Amino acid sequence: MQDFFEFRLTPRVMYKSGLAFDMSAELATLGGTKAFIVTDAGVLKSGLVDRVREAISAVIEVVGVYSDVPPNSSVRVVEAAAAEAKAVGADILVAIGGGSPLDTAKGMRIILTEGGNLLDYEGVNVLERPLVPMVAIPTTAGTGSEATNFAVIKDDDNHVKLSFTSPYLAPELAILDPQMTATLPAHLAAATGMDALTHAVEAYVSVEHEPMSDALALGAIEMVSNYLREATHQGGDNENARGQMLIASAMAGIAFTNAYVGAVHALAHATGGHFPVHHGLANSIFLPHVIVFNAPAEPERYSRIGRAFGVNTGGRSREEVIGDLVAAITQLALDCDLPIRLRDAGVPEDALEMLAEQAFGDGALYHNPLPATAEDLLGILRAAW
Repeated sequence: MQDFFEFRLTPRVMYKSGLAFDMSAELATLGGTKAFIVTDAGVLKSGLVDRVREAISAVIEVVGVYSDVPPNSSVRVVEAAAAEAKAVGADILVAIGGGSPLDTAKGMRIILTEGGNLLDYEGVNVLERPLVPMVAIPTTAGTGSEATNFAVIKDDDNHVKLSFTSPYLAPELAILDPQMTATLPAHLAAATGMDALTHAVEAYVSVEHEPMSDALALGAIEMVSNYLREATHQGGDNENARGQMLIASAMAGIAFTNAYVGAVHALAHATGGHFPVHHGLANSIFLPHVIVFNAPAEPERYSRIGRAFGVNTGGRSREEVIGDLVAAITQLALDCDLPIRLRDAGVPEDALEMLAEQAFGDGALYHNPLPATAEDLLGILRAAW
């Protein structure tokens, strides 16, 4: 038991089917009068934005919609969207989408409140006061961005993903509504679900782990193992599975907000900075290999993860349980029709050394349970390729 730990519980999280289309009472508590919606083209095309906009308009004015958010948002996108929101006098942001629109809105909050350029605020705890209020409505079940105080934004000029970290970045309100994930394509349901699993696993073995994040992480791991297949293959028809994955994603997000992530994310950030590989897919590919690398440092914790994942632990050694955990995670990815090799995700072999060097400089690595050198990371990359 640690002598000291700090646990932050933000934002206010609400779950209900259809809540995104009937949230007038919740919006009224946030104080804004001019709402600006941040989303992407796919969500806009689905018609979900129109329905949410109607719900918002029952309480406050909607002054604009920005839908040009790419799968990996960038500094340029954040600054362009913030300029549009500022021009129309927006004083509350409503982000609808996956991690990219949600993180874009988080970055916009910084500029709308503090001014200047986004890069002026990159890093940890640079912000010193509350930001323009934000509502987060996820349309994927995986990133957990609706429940975290992080934003990851790509710097296209330098081909790196930058992290912005502050308690003030967490949205004021997160709405978990399984109707918002009903049209999510199967491959995105799978990739984002593996993202949630990775958040929970890395939080549980992080050097910053503590009892409250542990409980949320283990609960999320069990839920993902039980419901991701159904949410992927029966998504449109299985609201219960979608809802369970939304809850698991938020739980994992709260867990890693407090305990942080590790080498899987360091490698995924580097990979996503150079190649158009979905962040959740990158995490899915790296996770089994990082478990193999980290297992000697935390055999008991990985064995406990195996039990939460449904691995048979009766009368078996930790090594056997961890081996079965690695196999079970790989099988889950295969069952959800995800590639399990970097080569199949479009990453060339001659890029591995460069990716290892870049991952070695990623801040997520500081919380990994086993210190990793650039050579160690290269070994993981080669195993994953």
